[in-house]
Amino acid sequence: MMSERSGTPEGRSRPRPTLSIRARSVGDAVQRFFSPCPRGLEAVLAEELTALDAAHVAEAPGGVGFEGPFTLGQQVCLHSRVASRVLWRLAEAEYRTEADLYRLARSIDWPHLFTTRETIRVQVDAVRAPLRSLDFVALRVKDAVVDAFRAAMNARPSVDTARPDMRIHVFLTAWRATIYLDLAGEALFKRGYRRDTVAAPLRENLAAGILLLKKWRGERVLLDPMMGSGTFLAEAAMIATGRAPGRDRHFAFERLRAHDPDAWRALRMAADRGVRALPDGLLHGNDTDPQAIRATRANLTALGGPAWVEAIRIAEGPVEQMTPPEAGPSGGLLVCNPPYGERLETLAALHAWYPDLGRWMKHSLTGWTACFLTADREFPSGIGFKPAYRTPLYNGPLECRLYEFEMYAGSRRAGPARRPRPAERR
Repeated sequence: MMSERSGTPEGRSRPRPTLSIRARSVGDAVQRFFSPCPRGLEAVLAEELTALDAAHVAEAPGGVGFEGPFTLGQQVCLHSRVASRVLWRLAEAEYRTEADLYRLARSIDWPHLFTTRETIRVQVDAVRAPLRSLDFVALRVKDAVVDAFRAAMNARPSVDTARPDMRIHVFLTAWRATIYLDLAGEALFKRGYRRDTVAAPLRENLAAGILLLKKWRGERVLLDPMMGSGTFLAEAAMIATGRAPGRDRHFAFERLRAHDPDAWRALRMAADRGVRALPDGLLHGNDTDPQAIRATRANLTALGGPAWVEAIRIAEGPVEQMTPPEAGPSGGLLVCNPPYGERLETLAALHAWYPDLGRWMKHSLTGWTACFLTADREFPSGIGFKPAYRTPLYNGPLECRLYEFEMYAGSRRAGPARRPRPAERR
């Protein structure tokens, strides 16, 4: 039986309609951000952010904090070669219990940020937090977001732990909580150009950060003699041409209610106007694996088209048998991520090969700077050279060292003393 007044079945109330929320502009107010990056590259990221006119740039272990207008966060997503993410600070307060964290998250006006069509995920990281379960913290923050939407709109976003549209980050210290919204979405090292890969590829922002750490800007010849899927070559090509690393991908901030597509299009067009042609013969790669060579060419084609593949010299064969290109008056930079194994038999094979690599370096790399990223602490003694610099870096969770060798004419086992550069240790 139907009720005359409600038009609904007797005794059953009509559902409240879903309400509409209008976007609230962020405006030109100063915002606070934090960008994580590979450990060891904080100083390089700070230089990038300063060049983008960020204010109050402050390095911290594993990232850099900074301030500026909301559009600065977009610029960092587009232009940063080293940042892993751009986290926009939404709220911060002291806490003691999970209830305090719920109230902090509930104080944020989530319905004015994005719609219920966007999926969400909450990630919690902590340093000496007194709470028992970070998973429970994530659940309570998720509840706060959902409750905010239900109260305002009678609807809620869904959770997607694999590929969410909106990533909410909670960072806890022993007494303070900060809630961020990730403007990038997918990690920034996912440039979008990988079409093929090989085992254990080097992360793109780590490769770019190493080149920037070594002050390489395209002014001298670069060689990767063990290139894998060509990450160093691809990142070097973008640096040399001034191409923005985020040019070919989308970002989470494009899904925000207040997103201005016209202003964002203008930022992208401005970035494209600074792109230069890739100099012929500036970059050189080599590998013994035909699959790696195919992967490199596929990735370079996706990134720069056939012109980049033609401009970059790629060879196939053992490192110790190749003839390096002419270094030129500025000297050449060799940079690579050589294989390193975890199994005993793999390490034994590598250690047996190191002297061959050292002999090739001695006889073929006069006038070059050679940089090797490896987790094997026996690498310098294995090749028979003392590094001028050794920089601790992390390739994902793996602790590595970037060893730099200056290859001089004559005896190259003991170069002239040099003052250590920032972020580098002897």
